[in-house]
Amino acid sequence: MTQLGGYPRNVRDALAHYLTADPASPDTFVRRNLPRTGLYDSAGDTGQVALTTQVMTSVPIHLYAGDVITNISARSGATAADTPTNWWFALYSKASTPALLAQTADQTTTAWAANTTKTVALSSPVTITESGIYWVGIHVKATAVPTLLGCVAAPAIATGERNLSQSSGSSLTATAPATIATPTAKQFVPYVVLT
Repeated sequence: MTQLGGYPRNVRDALAHYLTADPASPDTFVRRNLPRTGLYDSAGDTGQVALTTQVMTSVPIHLYAGDVITNISARSGATAADTPTNWWFALYSKASTPALLAQTADQTTTAWAANTTKTVALSSPVTITESGIYWVGIHVKATAVPTLLGCVAAPAIATGERNLSQSSGSSLTATAPATIATPTAKQFVPYVVLT
């Protein structure tokens, strides 16, 4: 076995295609939970729901000590939010029961159109003090929630695997829950970007 496991070739060649999706400047800070390619719209699959009104969907994202998170972004698919009354993003800790680190302001009735990226600032920037897997929450309360870009992933199968997408909470409105408690695995994984 090599340092790269069973992969015997030049790893730089295997990862070079990722350069096309990265920012032009290596000094631009960005963290994402999925590659930008291979995503699809959850509207195209009624069995894989991205969001449910008044329920938070959260996804894991790897962050490094020293990262400063200021904004959270997600992109809607072909379906816009219909008559939203509350929507926000939130960042949670890497604890076994993730705790709320910061939330964006409640966007209340601000429209979220179809095929639109929404970038919203956290209430205050969060400096990551310890590398690890953190969680990003997305919540929309609306007559009909927007669809999102992302991908489908199998739920955890082997013991100890984490969910790649999960739902938690109920009857949520303007405020993110203090923790992510009793999550339920989901198969649709929304694409999120932190800057």
